[in-house]
Amino acid sequence: MNTIVDITQAEIKQNAISVLHDIQLKVFAGELLYLVGKTGSGKSSLLKTLYAEIKPKNIQGSVVDFDLQKLKTSEIPFLRRKLGIVFQDFQLLYDRSVYDNLLFALKASGWKDKKKIQQRILDVLNEVKLEEKGYVMPHRLSGGEQQRVAIARALLNDPELILADEPTGNLDPQTSEEIMRILFDICNAGKSVIIATHDLEILKKFPSRTLRCENGKLIEQVAP
Repeated sequence: MNTIVDITQAEIKQNAISVLHDIQLKVFAGELLYLVGKTGSGKSSLLKTLYAEIKPKNIQGSVVDFDLQKLKTSEIPFLRRKLGIVFQDFQLLYDRSVYDNLLFALKASGWKDKKKIQQRILDVLNEVKLEEKGYVMPHRLSGGEQQRVAIARALLNDPELILADEPTGNLDPQTSEEIMRILFDICNAGKSVIIATHDLEILKKFPSRTLRCENGKLIEQVAP
């Protein structure tokens, strides 16, 4: 089975304090993995390490075939094009429509062909069931719809791995379930998904392999 994330050693520090150490992490193609743990336990820091916002100490391993130990600053944009990142607070541009949010992201990653751009935007909006919302301004959407736009943006470059940091953190339980179903559908279509969450109810309703960040370690646990 193809390995999307394969880290055999890493230590993550924040403000000179070790947050996680002796990290060992494997994620396979088409796998959905949860990261759980208390606030400050290292969940977000681990995700930031995977998309190269944090440079950990003594790292050995790879993400989507990029060697994190040898990764150059100039290579980070190419790494991130193989990743899709979903944030708790959506991080949309509120001065432009949903379509133009996605257009901006595609142009920023080097897309130029207008027909291909238009088709790709339609494809990802259809994937998150927002095909009729392309020209709506984000502030006119519900929180769940805004998160679906954020997921659509993460899918634009057909990434191998989706990293979702508390994707249901600002949503009510029913809307959280809708978002989780979309993320599971993405996983079932062959992409790997890592979700950092503190919502244990989500784990009960949508069980999958789970790692807990606790006392500076990554500990595998049985999903509830």
